[in-house]
Amino acid sequence: MKAIALSLAGALALATTLAAAADAPRYDPLQTFAPYSYPDPVNAYRVGDGKPGPLFWQNRADYAIEATLDPAHRLLTGHETITYTNHSPNALDVLWLQLDQNRYKPDARGAFTSEFPTEFTSGYHIASVEVEDGSGHRQPVKWVVSDTRMQLRLPEAVKAKGGGVRVQIAWSFTVPGEFGGRMDVNHSKNGDIFEIAQWYPRLCVYDDLRGWDTAPYLNSEFYLEYGDFDYKVTVPSDMIVAGSGELVNPQDVLTGTQIKRLDEARHSDRTVMIRTPAEVTEPSSRPRQGGTLTWHFRMQNTRDVAFGASRAFVWDAARINLPHGKTALAMSVYPVESAGDAAWGRATEYLKASTEYFSKEWFPYPWPVAINEAGTAGGMEYPGITFDAKRAKGKSLHMVIAHEIGHSWFPMIVGSNERRHAWMDEGFNTFVDVGEDDAFNHGEYAPKRDSEYAPKGGNPADEIAAVLADPDAPAPLNGADMTPEKYRHPISYFKGAFGLVLLREQILGPERFDDAFRKYIATWAYHHPSPSDFFRFMESESGEDLGWFWRGWYQHNWQFDMAVRKVEAIDGDWSQGAAVTVANLDRLVLPDTLRVTYDDGTTKDIRVPVETWQQHRDYVVRVAGSRRVVSASLDPTHALPEADRTNDTLRVK
Repeated sequence: MKAIALSLAGALALATTLAAAADAPRYDPLQTFAPYSYPDPVNAYRVGDGKPGPLFWQNRADYAIEATLDPAHRLLTGHETITYTNHSPNALDVLWLQLDQNRYKPDARGAFTSEFPTEFTSGYHIASVEVEDGSGHRQPVKWVVSDTRMQLRLPEAVKAKGGGVRVQIAWSFTVPGEFGGRMDVNHSKNGDIFEIAQWYPRLCVYDDLRGWDTAPYLNSEFYLEYGDFDYKVTVPSDMIVAGSGELVNPQDVLTGTQIKRLDEARHSDRTVMIRTPAEVTEPSSRPRQGGTLTWHFRMQNTRDVAFGASRAFVWDAARINLPHGKTALAMSVYPVESAGDAAWGRATEYLKASTEYFSKEWFPYPWPVAINEAGTAGGMEYPGITFDAKRAKGKSLHMVIAHEIGHSWFPMIVGSNERRHAWMDEGFNTFVDVGEDDAFNHGEYAPKRDSEYAPKGGNPADEIAAVLADPDAPAPLNGADMTPEKYRHPISYFKGAFGLVLLREQILGPERFDDAFRKYIATWAYHHPSPSDFFRFMESESGEDLGWFWRGWYQHNWQFDMAVRKVEAIDGDWSQGAAVTVANLDRLVLPDTLRVTYDDGTTKDIRVPVETWQQHRDYVVRVAGSRRVVSASLDPTHALPEADRTNDTLRVK
């Protein structure tokens, strides 16, 4: 019996020890508030306040492209002239280009990383590569292709600080079919729809962070230089082409009626039909029958262009009203199957409203045209044009249009590196498009809480807490291509957006956040900010040391768990006030709200700042008052990603 008693005592002691260990704080102030090491150092190119420095430079790539689409054979053939300007302090003896179409070859690296089915092609066929000297003389260049990159070994290095070179490339490729990717050809009853993107060899970025940034195209998106584009697309005469930028030869490719309707749309807040559903099958809706027509577009200060082409397009347009009295043109092209006010008949309305909202709130839309194109690429963005799902309707259509055109700001205007830092475009864009959804048509489709913002629906703070609790979830600073598909949306989109929500609503407040974020966009427009630039900029402009937040939210996937431990009267007398002991149990810290409730039902809120935890794991908050406290609660509005809400409230017996 004695031995059994000792065993029971030992078991009870062990159980008590395990329970205490389970409830023991994992929080270490020296870890959370250690000096933060930014991923990139300060230097003369990028300075301590997160802005371009006195020696900042950025190279430039201007393109002149002529391409011909053979829809019968799904063949795109082209020739391009790239005028490359080297503003760097280094002479460049090679150039690197992206060959994204090689991603669809069976032996491509991306074929072994994607969870999506892919229709394989033979990738690019490079017919010739030549460079021009100052007198216009051309000579062949030796090139080496490695997966989705091509290195050009120049006969003479491009001089530093303003030197230039002109490269001529002839190429062709077969357009991939429907595969759930970023471009395709898909069927409609009046003809195939071609969504053409990543279609010409594009210069890789050479910058002060890595030199040549040659991350292969696996599945993550893009990092491109800015420049001016002049491009021509030749197609059969019965096809309509919708392309990034402005159509500069409407008289050659449109009917007189269509030109007149476009002019009407430029002055109309209501959608104007340029080509009606009934006109799609009418030969008179094209300026001539047989042969081909060449569509000529120009776009300035952009990092890319894309286009859609089909004989099946219905086409409508309306004016976009921009700040300072400026305007642009919103346009949508879609098959007749997608027409109607329940579906794409409102697409231009959605595009117009979202572009106006983002322009007013954050930064004016800079290009003359914004286009929705309906197909199966599903939801994909390029400068001035988005590829959206042709079967989408109502709320889902509005959501995808607002999100994809929102990418005009991140990363088309603020040119972050999507291939490495997806949270800087997907997360930032999700943050701003949630606001647009709330604002559209007096909240017609609000709130946006069930897809991009909170994947499972419900309270966003509780949803992100579930992501933080997953031990396998990577941190946002994890490389985009290293983030498994399971976590791509929860981390890059959802956590990236919710980080800005916390900054705005809980840490800085709207007044300081909005001003700093607008200045960040304006400062880095048409440039390439890094995560360090964003972190430093927001700190400097807001006046806060935020290293603890960058570390906990972006560098790690730390959890947040605060608890109320004890509530008692000061010196045993409620008339002297209450002493509430709160504790920080996990590694993430955030400012919190403590709410005490008195016996008459009244409440008092006390803000508990993050500085509370610089030297403490638990802290006694003294709350002035003269009535008996019946309960104390943390985060009463459930705005924070609490790991365990059961310890947030303590009722006084």
